Amino acid sequence: MKFLRVVSPLLILGGCAWGGWWLYTSRPAPKVSVAEPVLVKVQGRILKKSTFPVQVRSQGTVMPRTQSTLLPEVSAKIVEVSPSFRAGAFFEKDEVLLKLDPVDYETAVVVAKGSLAQMEALLAEEKAKAEQALENWKALGRTGEPSPLVLRQPQLARAEADVASSKAQVMKAERDLARTVVRAPYAGQVLQQSVDVGQLVTPGTQLAKVFAVDYVEIRLPLPEREMRFLKLPERYRGSGAAEVADTESVPVRLRASLNGKPVMWQGRLMRVEGSLDAETRQIIAIAQVDDPYARRADGVPPLKIGQFVEAEIRGEVLTDVYVIPRVAVRAGNEIILISPENRLRRMTVEPLAADEKGIVISANSPKAPQEGEVLCVTPIPFPADGARVLPTLDGEALREGELGETGKERRGAGAS
Repeated sequence: MKFLRVVSPLLILGGCAWGGWWLYTSRPAPKVSVAEPVLVKVQGRILKKSTFPVQVRSQGTVMPRTQSTLLPEVSAKIVEVSPSFRAGAFFEKDEVLLKLDPVDYETAVVVAKGSLAQMEALLAEEKAKAEQALENWKALGRTGEPSPLVLRQPQLARAEADVASSKAQVMKAERDLARTVVRAPYAGQVLQQSVDVGQLVTPGTQLAKVFAVDYVEIRLPLPEREMRFLKLPERYRGSGAAEVADTESVPVRLRASLNGKPVMWQGRLMRVEGSLDAETRQIIAIAQVDDPYARRADGVPPLKIGQFVEAEIRGEVLTDVYVIPRVAVRAGNEIILISPENRLRRMTVEPLAADEKGIVISANSPKAPQEGEVLCVTPIPFPADGARVLPTLDGEALREGELGETGKERRGAGAS
């Protein structure tokens, strides 16, 4: 029994060891399978030279060509106001806007004319006395030239000065009387009305703020990169008015939103300001819209002072360029090309111009891709140079090597 107690555990352990060895040596051989690489499907586009009309975009606020503050030149009570003298109302040049009480100034004219009549009478009397003094000098048989005092020349000069002063007083009184009628300095619109009937005004009292309506102006800051493609209406010292008038204006299309609908106006660049903007350090061009308050056939309301508008300025037409869609451009102006072996190649380009749809690069630049190369237009988060992809061109998936042949065929078709 003692022998069995010692030997039994050893037999059990030996059997377990043998069973484990047998299972290990008789296991089936593992199957070896080769996993096919998973290729990323991307969309490709063959690069072709094209043209691109540059449209420089900017924005600004509508400003009046001329804005004035009407002030009275005399003191009086307002007795009449024109219907055109209301905020938002239009008026024509020299139109009567309001009238002041003229009674005091009519009286002043009468008084001034009476004083003038008295002075003219004294002048006539002095002339008669001077002539009589000369006759008395001759009657006494005296020789030589009589002195100015004998001929009463000082008294005559004083009488003539009094007449001239009285005439000036009459002119001033008549001018003050005319100033009781306030007329429009130009064709315009009332921006703000400050007075009304019955109010006493004095020189310096603000009557209204008005502005001219023949055209409006918009200050447009120009982006530095696209500005070189614009023909700016620069002015130079010594240029005559005829030379400035002959300068070809640059068309500008202005856009704004009214009642939720986009509205367009046509304008043109007229001049460039003589200094850079203090905050943005950009050149400021002035666009002009003629007759912005005329009734339009489409029923669109006129431009408003202070209205914000977006501008598109027509520039040069660029030739031999590639237009790269915005979706294919990565940070740092980097694009991805697809080689004939279906591998990715990253390239950094230098844009000539850009808009919301894409960027434009010169096809003749040393850093530009060649015509016929294939651009990857599918965004890839982490592209690696040399990574293989499965490109699709015009909806057809291409195998390795077909991409280069397709590009050559299309280049040849384009050249023919």
